[in-house]
Amino acid sequence: MFRLVSTYRSRHISESLPLFQARRTLFSTSVNVLQRTSDEDGDKRIDFDRLFKSCNRLHLAKLLHALVVVAGKARSIFFSAKLVNVYAYLGDVSFSRRTFDQIPNKDVYTWNSMVSAYVRTGHFREAVDCFYQFFLTSGLRPDFYTFAPVLKACKNPLDGMRIHCLVLKLGFEWDVFVTASLVHMYTRFRALGNARKLFDDMPVRDMGSWNAMISGYCQNSNAAEALDVLNEMRSEGVLMDLVTIVSILPICAQLDDILNGMSIHVYSIKRGLEYDLFVSNALINMYAKFGELAIAQKVFDNMVVRDVVSWNSITSAYEQNDDPTRALALFYDMQLSGISPDYLTLVSLSSIVAQLGDSWNGKSVHGFVMRRGWILKDVISGNSVVDMYSKLGDMSSAGAVFQALPVKDVVSWNTLITGYTQNGLASEAIEVFDMMQKEIAPNQATWVSILPAYSNIGALQQGMRVHGLLVKSSLYLDIFVGTCLIDMYGKCGKLDDAMSLFYEVPKMTSVPWNAIISCHGIHGHAEKALKLFREMREERVKPDHVTFVSLLSACSHSGLVEEGQWCFNVMREEYGIEPILKHYGCMVDMFGRAGHLEKAYNFIKDMPVKPDASVWGALLGACRIHGNIDLGAFASERLFEVDSENVGYYVLMSNIYANIGKWEGVDKVRTLARDMGLRKTPGWSSIEANNKVDVFYTGNQSHPKCEEIYKELRNLNAKMKSLGYVPDYSFVLQDVEEDEKEHILMSHSERLAIAFGIISTPPKTPIRIFKNLRVCGDCHNATKYISKITEREIIVRDSNRFHHFKDGVCSCSDYW
Repeated sequence: MFRLVSTYRSRHISESLPLFQARRTLFSTSVNVLQRTSDEDGDKRIDFDRLFKSCNRLHLAKLLHALVVVAGKARSIFFSAKLVNVYAYLGDVSFSRRTFDQIPNKDVYTWNSMVSAYVRTGHFREAVDCFYQFFLTSGLRPDFYTFAPVLKACKNPLDGMRIHCLVLKLGFEWDVFVTASLVHMYTRFRALGNARKLFDDMPVRDMGSWNAMISGYCQNSNAAEALDVLNEMRSEGVLMDLVTIVSILPICAQLDDILNGMSIHVYSIKRGLEYDLFVSNALINMYAKFGELAIAQKVFDNMVVRDVVSWNSITSAYEQNDDPTRALALFYDMQLSGISPDYLTLVSLSSIVAQLGDSWNGKSVHGFVMRRGWILKDVISGNSVVDMYSKLGDMSSAGAVFQALPVKDVVSWNTLITGYTQNGLASEAIEVFDMMQKEIAPNQATWVSILPAYSNIGALQQGMRVHGLLVKSSLYLDIFVGTCLIDMYGKCGKLDDAMSLFYEVPKMTSVPWNAIISCHGIHGHAEKALKLFREMREERVKPDHVTFVSLLSACSHSGLVEEGQWCFNVMREEYGIEPILKHYGCMVDMFGRAGHLEKAYNFIKDMPVKPDASVWGALLGACRIHGNIDLGAFASERLFEVDSENVGYYVLMSNIYANIGKWEGVDKVRTLARDMGLRKTPGWSSIEANNKVDVFYTGNQSHPKCEEIYKELRNLNAKMKSLGYVPDYSFVLQDVEEDEKEHILMSHSERLAIAFGIISTPPKTPIRIFKNLRVCGDCHNATKYISKITEREIIVRDSNRFHHFKDGVCSCSDYW
């Protein structure tokens, strides 16, 4: 043999060696077995049992098959069934079927083996067809081993119910093994009533039956029912095993029941199960959900054996609890341990990179996924990369990855829509949503993603159409979808509709309460927001940090300083919620708007955490309102230290100087911003008219109705002056002549949108305007006049709050 090999070219040698080695291995094994059998029995018989056990490669199985044929065993049902199973275990069901078809007289065990082979290799339709062929043509009676694999193969409830009928017909309904399989089948199809009836009617239940019912409830998010079955199991003296523990631990997290989770942990320790790989992984995940990272880390450290799931669990624990630095360190430890990452590792790693804002490593993650080919093979990997780029603010890369996905599921579309929405690109989000509807049906998460986009640009009519679709599907009563609808109506100026929806959706958690309190806050109805908070407390709904951000913001917009301080104290003392920077920023804004600048500054000095840009920005904004140049300059210096690239703060400081005519200060700040390559965010206003959203930029001259708009503005300007309107040139930040200043004021985006609304809608109907920046003081004053002249209600939402203009009066009472 070796002389023949030496005459091959080297390329042929390298290709042929594995085959020779495999044959040599099997030959050596056969000789050894034959030698031993010959020595022991004096009869040269091959020990096929050992050969079957040594078969761990497909080519070895084929060689063994050949040996079976040569030995005259091919027609043996016993050997043929074993070959069917071996081929299935090695992933080649076609050879299983060929071997099966060659068996002349098949028995029940052979048919069961073929059905199981199909199930084991994921050929579920073929498994069901094989079962029906067995039942209808073989003349044999299935046994209780037949039903477990075929019930697992059922891909629709109709097949499952047919097989259930056969179980009843054949009298297997009292077999524990068969009934447990039926319970599992019905829970897969969410037919929990059928599953529970079968379970309750069982005269005897084994551990598998209890686990099937508990895991069925767990997988269908019926947490309370799962615990009821667990308690019933305990009352009957049945002890939990590994499967029970792994099934029930996620439910404890879902119910926010850490005591039950910890008691199960104690039970696993007492039973010596805490070191089991699956139990440890489940414990890590549970404690991560509760934010108990120290306990999760201790469980991980005590593990004797760790697999990729263990590393993924502890890494995602830190990632999901806002500690991306530690999560990244664990990923590096995982690589050093020799464990190869899988696609779920990359899902966590993508989120870690996004949390760290690390665009450079984001590209590395993308490259790693591409090299492994995971984007082409697994849609989850592609979705995680799209999500990562979205959170990094790189929507061009996110869109490119999305377009490159060979298969796009509903999560792919939802991820891109969410990315555009969260990056302030509402129009692009709506465009993607419109494309999605032509390709795939939206789900609950889709509506949660797209409704904020309609809110952001004030597309009320489009949002209402979505509401209609949700009413038809009853999804509007879902707590998350319902909350988004409340938010949409509130931010589109329809507060009464928001309140109507609020009273319809479930209110057991803080989520809908936060939305409606926030809506009242941005409309300037702080008293109503506080009343809702009192109702929330009476309903025993626990507020969270978002609740108090909304309350403090509402008090700030309405000048309710004492009430705001009360909310801040209640948050800390009654609910034990430690303030975060958003809460401190709201408090500074509240003191500053009310004119208590010194109190605001002292509050900042007493903060236990370092102030960020939001805190100093709130003080700078207050200095602009009240004209305090010295404190404003100090606040701007602190701002530029913590966030030197936000052009909005330079604009604020420039406005302070411009308001008092210090043009050298204006030039200095503008030069500083220009030298850093910063550009002012252009102001725009949008209006929805005739089922279309039009966007206007300051000084816009490109709109098809441009001439009509400016003509309407000149007419309005003349009428306003006759009623006493005097342009406030302090809001013109250019050092130009007065007539030019008046033209600049008249060309502000909100006035262009209002004029367009007047010429495009019926007389005396409301006009809704949405502006990306804060409305200027002169436009605020002018809009009061316009509302009186046109006898319209004009609703303007700027970056801070709502202004309802009617009969020459604004709802903010000029406190804004």
